Amino acid sequence: MRPARRDATDTGGARARAYRDAVARRRAFRLPGYVTLAEAGFDGEWVSPIQMTSGALDGPMLMTKDWLDAPSAARHRDRLATRGYLPEIPFNRVLDAALDLLGLDRAAIYVAPVFCLLRRRCARTRCPPPTPAPRSRPSPATRSWAVARSPPATTPRLRHFDVPHVATIHPSRRGLDYAARARLIADALEAA
Repeated sequence: MRPARRDATDTGGARARAYRDAVARRRAFRLPGYVTLAEAGFDGEWVSPIQMTSGALDGPMLMTKDWLDAPSAARHRDRLATRGYLPEIPFNRVLDAALDLLGLDRAAIYVAPVFCLLRRRCARTRCPPPTPAPRSRPSPATRSWAVARSPPATTPRLRHFDVPHVATIHPSRRGLDYAARARLIADALEAA
């Protein structure tokens, strides 16, 4: 895999400032019917807790739909507090397989959700959120950080809002085995 892209004019300071701004925007973002990371006990110096292990500001970036729902975050609080993600769920198993194909680990990439709030109800993707319209747009934290990076994205929502990205499948997509999903995501990460 080629080295992570670096902007020749960015010594790390501009990117770090932009990230701090994205964290501040995430903290300020609220919508009725949703739980903030702070309300769920997961506030920190990140846009999403998954960045505890996948927060390389200069590494390849992958945009996803959301982090977790509030009940799942509460149920797995202890494990999430140390890693920021659940390794056994299909999303993470496929992402780890994609990284293996590229010879990378989670510390070399940046993963962020398009939507930075938690649903109040069940973890099943078939459960409708309380207000579907707000989840159809990127939250301010994600939009401000993603616009400058053209990341691979597992959601078509970025296209609708003219956020530059390389489209790829969601790691939990049905109809393909884990290896096929991992290959498609690895290809998108390399293309970004």
